Amino acid sequence: MKRGIFLPAVLSFALVCAVSCTTMVPRKELPAPLTTKSYGDPVKVVTIPLPAISTNPNEGITYGALVAALIYDKAGAARTLLAPQVNYNEHYGFTETLYGALYPKTGRSWEMNISRSQHVNFDYELTFRDDGNIEKGVDLNAYGFYFNNGSARFYGFQSNSRLRNQTNYGDQEAGFKLSAVFDVLPDFYISLLERLRRVTITKGAVTSLPFIGDVFTPEEVPGINGFRTHAQGIALIYSTLNSREMPTRGFYARAYGEWSQKFLGSGSDFFHYSIEAKDYIPASKQRYVTLVRGVYNQTVGENVPFLERSILGGEDTLRGYGDNRFVDNSYLLFNFEERIRLFTKSLFNVRTHWEIAPFLDMGAVMSSLNSISAKQFKVNPGIGFRAIVPPSIVGRIDVGFGNEGPAVFVGLGYPFLD
Repeated sequence: MKRGIFLPAVLSFALVCAVSCTTMVPRKELPAPLTTKSYGDPVKVVTIPLPAISTNPNEGITYGALVAALIYDKAGAARTLLAPQVNYNEHYGFTETLYGALYPKTGRSWEMNISRSQHVNFDYELTFRDDGNIEKGVDLNAYGFYFNNGSARFYGFQSNSRLRNQTNYGDQEAGFKLSAVFDVLPDFYISLLERLRRVTITKGAVTSLPFIGDVFTPEEVPGINGFRTHAQGIALIYSTLNSREMPTRGFYARAYGEWSQKFLGSGSDFFHYSIEAKDYIPASKQRYVTLVRGVYNQTVGENVPFLERSILGGEDTLRGYGDNRFVDNSYLLFNFEERIRLFTKSLFNVRTHWEIAPFLDMGAVMSSLNSISAKQFKVNPGIGFRAIVPPSIVGRIDVGFGNEGPAVFVGLGYPFLD
């Protein structure tokens, strides 16, 4: 769930102290898949009511409330999270959301998000991951989605696109992503990807801005009348990370290529390729973890839809700018983050780690790498707050400061994970 899950760490900590409660619930009242045989009887459930307040450069301020319910197994690990939520935003009205995350065994997870707003927005997502439980040496990932985002923005191509030129539209999408990662040699992997994406461009929810189709033509911006992409990809991966969800040490490198072809059902022919490397450097028994990341991405083709090009902006790229802020044929991106473990606290028998994470993001979009110049780079410093409930749950808020004002991103999971 991208919006409104966690407040900044200090405020969340104070609220948890004040209002959290622990109850023991008969297991029959929590049927599968909420619990399995690995859970005791009765089952420990920790309930945490929280205000859900977030701000986003594209959406503005959202106010609301949620109840996070953590369900623990016999070993004391939180393996189920349910979070019903109600919030209000001036563009969408009231939104009701149910988020759920299940970790039935080590290396397997299910996530779902069901959300509906009064105006324009809706979101239905389901994600499944399995790390070698079904087939030894093969990691499987499946993601299905159907959503409409009424706050989507487009400013024009290139890094010098102006804030005053922004337009609004509804980004309605349906599709899936399937991938399988195969062990080849120790620390070396091959990943195969299949994805289908159908995009419909509708009127957005931000009526104070012009509609993208009233400012740009399909010749200027391919894809504004909607498009379909059916693509296949392959990645070569080297990884010594000690964890996928919560890495604290190790090196990761990935080279990726993807093809979209008309004869397989896509609306246009194009090719993506990218190179990514990231290093996690621990110190003082992992109390400090330095993250350094670099990514180069290139899109090649004619009439490539604007949402299929190389894009920067948002919670995993330039955190000082809104989603999809900068669009062109390629980008170069660097992220630097220092994760600092402040303390570990046990509240109502819930062991939680609290982190602060100052960061610096630097990135630029361009037509190709050989046309890059220093003036194209956007630089945003920022600060992150993290609350970690082992073995798999991370709540975070990242505040980035770009030259168009601050941007705040709230959600679950560490940034920069596949």
